[in-house]
Amino acid sequence: MPAVMRNSDRIIRSKQKATEDATIVVDSSEIIHSINEQALWLFNLENDCSGKELQQLIPDLSVSTVEEGTVIRHFGRNNGGQHFPLFLRKNTFILNGEKYTILVLHKSNNQSMSGIEPQKVLDELLDMKFALDESTIVAITDQTGKIKYVNEKFCKISQYTEEELIGQDHRVINSGHHQKEFIRNLWRTIANGDIWKGELKNKAKDGSYYWVDTTIVPFLNEEGKPHQYLAIRNEVTEHKRVVDKLKKSMQELVDLKFALDESSIVAITDKQGKITYVNNKFVEISNYTREELIGNTHAVVNSGYHPVSFFKELWRTIGNGKVWQGEIKNKAKDGSYYWVDTTIVPFLDDTNKPYQYLAMRSEITKRKRIEEELQYSMSRIINVQEDERKRLSREIHDGIGQNLYSHLITINRISAEVNHPLVDQMLSEASEIIQEVRDFSWALRPSVLDDLGLMPAIRSFLSRFSESYFIDVYFDSTLTKRLGSNVEITIYRIIQEALTNVRKYAEVKRASVTIREAEDTIRVVIEDKGAGFDKEQLLSNGVGLISMEERARSVNGNINVKSAPQKGTTIILEIPR
Repeated sequence: MPAVMRNSDRIIRSKQKATEDATIVVDSSEIIHSINEQALWLFNLENDCSGKELQQLIPDLSVSTVEEGTVIRHFGRNNGGQHFPLFLRKNTFILNGEKYTILVLHKSNNQSMSGIEPQKVLDELLDMKFALDESTIVAITDQTGKIKYVNEKFCKISQYTEEELIGQDHRVINSGHHQKEFIRNLWRTIANGDIWKGELKNKAKDGSYYWVDTTIVPFLNEEGKPHQYLAIRNEVTEHKRVVDKLKKSMQELVDLKFALDESSIVAITDKQGKITYVNNKFVEISNYTREELIGNTHAVVNSGYHPVSFFKELWRTIGNGKVWQGEIKNKAKDGSYYWVDTTIVPFLDDTNKPYQYLAMRSEITKRKRIEEELQYSMSRIINVQEDERKRLSREIHDGIGQNLYSHLITINRISAEVNHPLVDQMLSEASEIIQEVRDFSWALRPSVLDDLGLMPAIRSFLSRFSESYFIDVYFDSTLTKRLGSNVEITIYRIIQEALTNVRKYAEVKRASVTIREAEDTIRVVIEDKGAGFDKEQLLSNGVGLISMEERARSVNGNINVKSAPQKGTTIILEIPR
């Protein structure tokens, strides 16, 4: 040891000899530098323990947090491992640039209080008692558990008077919630001189229950045996209620997640669309491993079936914090395709901005295949109907119509030679029959639709419609090219059916038809400002809504009907290009 340290030893020992107090000197690392004989006796030690940690003698004491010159109460641990109460005071000094602390120790009993500012200690103890009584539920029991003292907060929460509690044990507020082994362990702990901490459910006098976060501190006699217990409690009933509710909610969420994982294809993405979670069903249907999916986007399963605008609208919806629902065709790793009925739910942060998205899907590949087969069958039926209409129209026009026209020529020749009222009547009736046949043939299938296309056919129809029913129809179109035959027939028939409904039910003199051509959609709008309908009335009156919907579906389109009594009707047809 350096000479300077030997010199410090002499100075420290001289300080110890000047007092009869038990003292321990520790360095800045709280390692024992020296210990006097009184301290050795206090801790029942036979040999010097210099060089050891102070924690071995005074557990849970942080010297740096103790205010210098203030007496505090703590617990020491003797050579036999037993805890005993003591008072200590801290003083520091600097020697040769090193900082040391002298701890002056006194065993906590009536005979050891002299000489360490008893009034100051008493004042501090009274202040601590006041603070405890104001902030916590306090009770003191003897070594058998009989209550010796309770404060006002104990009486208030238990609803018992002080007289009803003193002399009783804590069974008076036992709720019966805890098992016997729990209580046995509590008593085993404090009876061994150790502090017990935990939560207890108690029962008040009126039968209500309350929870308390409890600390029970044994007070030990000179033999290290408990002679009484101080119980300090804080009510945590609301906290327990919230925790229990939270646990229940968490369990419900776990159950919900389990149900979702068992029934649905589930994925979670961050706000950029990067996949952060997939369940087993997603892995199974996509044929990708979880490692291949996590960190990727859903572009990995993009089938290319949907247009770019489809996904733009999807992201616009969920990006605004709204739920999106629809059907998506995806592509698995092996190249096979599958359909999923999808619901995407945004999770919003404190600013109502999405921070992640939960996508729940159900496979509908089989259903979509059946729908496609039905749509194909429907398209075939409509095509067969149109072919038959076309054939009948041609036969009526070229057969019956031509024969009637020949008869009209013959009647004209007769009228030139014979002047008789019956001949004039025959001439008039023949002309009317020919016009009706032409109208019937045109209604079945206008030849202009096949020969010249959709625009001339619509204009021709609107002209005939206005002349026949005195309804002015405004028409506007941005179409510049011919469409597919099935699409043109569908648009023509839906306009024809819609205007027929206007004529029968709307009670108006004006209507409008507009056709707009977008990047990936043909949009047709037929509108009137007439009587309008209830939606159910539209179906029950058989005004052709079902027929229009079937025709729209036959070309992958859809019909949207908006109507209300006395507010007119708008029919919107949208067909993908």
